[in-house]
Amino acid sequence: MIRSELIQKIAEDNPHLYHRDVERIVNTIFNEITEAMARGDRVELRGFGAFSVKKREARVGRNPRTGESVSVEEKHVPFFKTGKLLRDRLNGHED
Repeated sequence: MIRSELIQKIAEDNPHLYHRDVERIVNTIFNEITEAMARGDRVELRGFGAFSVKKREARVGRNPRTGESVSVEEKHVPFFKTGKLLRDRLNGHED
């Protein structure tokens, strides 16, 4: 599912809301999650999962084409850990 499909689904399920308002709400949610993670904060959505940022240390890697050693700088990467309810639902354990 892409963002526009999510917006369309929410708008269809909530005919009392204008499409543009649903779009603004979805964009605000994603922007807030992004901003929190950019600050290094953890974002937890109970039952769904938690978004966090993990730091990857600088290291020496290899160029797969040439086998030559290259230095890889330290970087921060997004990480998502599923919540128990989502994990159970994915594994067919609906309650």
